[in-house]
Amino acid sequence: MFGRFAIAAAGLLLSASALAAAGGEVQQAGTDLGDRGSLQRGAKLYMNYCAGCHSLEHLRYSRMAEDLGLTEEQVMENLNFTGGQIGDHIVNSMPADAAADWFGKPPPDLTLISRVRGPDWLYTYLKSFYLDESAVLGWNNKLFPNVSMPNPLWPLQGIQHAEYGAPDPSTGERPVVGLTVATPGSVSPEEFDQAVRDITAFLEYAGEPAALKRERVGVWVIFFLAVFTFLAWLLNREYWRDVK
Repeated sequence: MFGRFAIAAAGLLLSASALAAAGGEVQQAGTDLGDRGSLQRGAKLYMNYCAGCHSLEHLRYSRMAEDLGLTEEQVMENLNFTGGQIGDHIVNSMPADAAADWFGKPPPDLTLISRVRGPDWLYTYLKSFYLDESAVLGWNNKLFPNVSMPNPLWPLQGIQHAEYGAPDPSTGERPVVGLTVATPGSVSPEEFDQAVRDITAFLEYAGEPAALKRERVGVWVIFFLAVFTFLAWLLNREYWRDVK
């Protein structure tokens, strides 16, 4: 338990550092875990654009199918690209050795990324990539400078260029103050925002699948407590009536 707490604390510190470096400028994701259609679209987008590098090692295909209202056939035919079984955990298709050669280290598992970073951070991060020829992979990120990954969603979003501000007197570096889409993608900006919102919602779900059932059960718990309180009040009133 202590080890898990330490990992979570370290993640929060890294998140805080990243936000501080970016000035804490995050956009509201507006995710809704009650929107099953958004979660289904997010699962589809994640599997097509993210699962090649990143795994969800703590989530099973079968659990995802149950929670998102999908059949086993739909999941195996449309969301499983590694040949795994329905009861397997969701892993990526990239060999760890090759990933270490290409990126310096294997891409991290994203099962708990939303719990460490938060949905607003994820939403903003996925929208903040821009072309940077000085970067090793040719891409950079306004929210997370010098991130070591390319923009996985550029076919949808298009190619963004950075707008730079005045140089910092102490370092001489010019901060990124804005982003402009120079080459449009395959979808409109509004459609891209929704796509990123759907991916963010899916990752938020993956971080705590029980949240879906907890919210549904919570309504009945509150209803039960309300009825029980009313019955207890009636019983109390009847009891003290006889005492008086």
